[in-house]
Amino acid sequence: HWGGLATKARLKGDWLIKLPSGFSGKEAMAIGTAGYTASLSVDALVKFGVTPDQGPILVTGTPGGVGSVAVALLKKAGYTVTASYGEESEKEYLTSLGADDFIQREELAGPGKPLQKELWAGVVDSVGSHTLVNAIAQTKYRGAVTACGLAQGADLPGSVMPLILRGVTVLGIDSVMCPKGPRMDAWARLDRDLDRSLIGLIGHEVGLSEAMQAGADIVAGKIRGRVLVDVNR
Repeated sequence: HWGGLATKARLKGDWLIKLPSGFSGKEAMAIGTAGYTASLSVDALVKFGVTPDQGPILVTGTPGGVGSVAVALLKKAGYTVTASYGEESEKEYLTSLGADDFIQREELAGPGKPLQKELWAGVVDSVGSHTLVNAIAQTKYRGAVTACGLAQGADLPGSVMPLILRGVTVLGIDSVMCPKGPRMDAWARLDRDLDRSLIGLIGHEVGLSEAMQAGADIVAGKIRGRVLVDVNR
């Protein structure tokens, strides 16, 4: 067990679930951990009780892998989706996934007030740090925020005020040690709700020799969606 980018892997059986019949292996890997984590996040909001009539859902970290799949799944589930963006050129891609509205990511990236205008019924965040703190501060009374990443940072420089004055709930999303039941539910949602035609937009393929550069581009924020590595070329 050494991670990915290998033609074969020897793993514990408990780590695996059966590939849903609706997916090819290539499609499942294009969705990958990021898409599966997005599905866990959407499941968490639905099970918490956030409903489409309560208001829009903010998705941060778009157009990255988690955010891209989350937008598509939330739209399919009937929610109004607001996606964060960095460049104007990203809006067309995010609209094609189902985004209804947009917020410039820099509006969320800096220090903000502990309590801000109530905007979101729920949030899917993969960014952490100030972005997560501002998202919490903008969540409506008794809304919920899922936290699954730290693209901006692992710190949480915020206040408990939204939690104790507005009853906002933060739901931690762990994709690694998650029990088999929720994992299977997440893949069932992907199988049922993710439009297969969007997988080609969300994921693109590179060869093994290009993987190091692709990794650097991801860290630099130059990649949208998912990168699928063909280890045989």
